[in-house]
Amino acid sequence: MIELLRAPGLHDVPHGFAGRRGGVSRGIYAGLNVGLGSQDDRAAVLHNRELARDSVMPGATLVTVHQVHSADVVTVSAAVGAGDRPAADAMVTDRPGLLLAILTADCVPVLFADRAAGVVGVAHAGWKGALGGVTDATIAAMEALGARRDRLRCAIGPCIARSSYEVGLDFAERFERADAGNARFFAAGRAGHVQFDIAAYVASRLVDAGVADVDLMEEDTYGQADRFFSYRRSCHLGEADYGRQVSLIGVAG
Repeated sequence: MIELLRAPGLHDVPHGFAGRRGGVSRGIYAGLNVGLGSQDDRAAVLHNRELARDSVMPGATLVTVHQVHSADVVTVSAAVGAGDRPAADAMVTDRPGLLLAILTADCVPVLFADRAAGVVGVAHAGWKGALGGVTDATIAAMEALGARRDRLRCAIGPCIARSSYEVGLDFAERFERADAGNARFFAAGRAGHVQFDIAAYVASRLVDAGVADVDLMEEDTYGQADRFFSYRRSCHLGEADYGRQVSLIGVAG
């Protein structure tokens, strides 16, 4: 059985944050690995994608992008072939039957919805994209389709938690140069290091952009190996590769 987390604020919007439970992959990818960029068996990955899709919108057209840690957003109006995926880290649509999907393995997945306008969005916010404004760009692209930011409901899915996300002081300084107030997202760590709360940072960007309703799932991908894939955990374990989980949202037909 696939474990699918749902956000209270998006309860009647087709959506979900899938972890690694369920699926047909084996070995270090065991479970619901949906990463075409992994070295997993391609047939298993494609089957896992179908399972994830059908857990949210059976028979829908799954749409993904080639994620590059940017702040770029694409507006989706039709199916996109696997070989034609644009380089971007967020998508928006107002078309029923399309299911937008973002892959993560520690980075922050964000789902967006304006029910009244029938517009949804999804963003992959790694630290580069988050700092570069990928969530702001997603909101702007949704507004171009008729959404209003004061009606948006957003959800932040499973990602690496502050207790698991150790970074160097130079990393923190990069954020503080952008905004001195960002210091509040870093907690003291071992000598020469701090702990970064990336989920709280992304949530603050949403609130500052005018989003009134933001759900945080508060699930640590690094610390729950049985439930989530984690790039950083795989690196620490010396594994050759890692799986990816998927976050999905669509417009009900």
